[in-house]
Amino acid sequence: MLRRLQQAANLLGGGLFLTLFIVFIIQITARFGFNKPLPWTDEAAVILYVWVILWGAAAVVPEREHVVFDLLWNSVNYRSRQVMRIAGSLLIGGLSAAAIPASWDYVHFMAREGSPVLGVSFMWIFMPFVFLLIALVIRSAWAIGNAVRGIGLEAELRI
Repeated sequence: MLRRLQQAANLLGGGLFLTLFIVFIIQITARFGFNKPLPWTDEAAVILYVWVILWGAAAVVPEREHVVFDLLWNSVNYRSRQVMRIAGSLLIGGLSAAAIPASWDYVHFMAREGSPVLGVSFMWIFMPFVFLLIALVIRSAWAIGNAVRGIGLEAELRI
């Protein structure tokens, strides 16, 4: 079940990126090939960019692939890493959980506004930020559980 959800998330992320690429090519062709810029392509590209970045961070890119500064992590012992993982996950997960209600209120409030050209509700444009916050809470809870069990605390050599 979890694997199918990950495949669906990857498929959606890939589809969003492909759509962004197609819109970008249309934009370049219309602007420089025909000297007729299309206003909808600018807006669609911005909306798709927001979705690609936030959806990718929330659901596609695994935690181990995110950029980290692990100089301190690699220089401390196992127990210190366990404390650092739990404290860091509590901080990220706690702040994300605290931000969800206000973020949802804002996103829901923005439903009354639409984008100037396409008329897409700003609620749908900003929705992936709420998804990102929810994903951070889930990932943090998972990381805390793993840290308590002693999983994933080894020093890593990243290149």
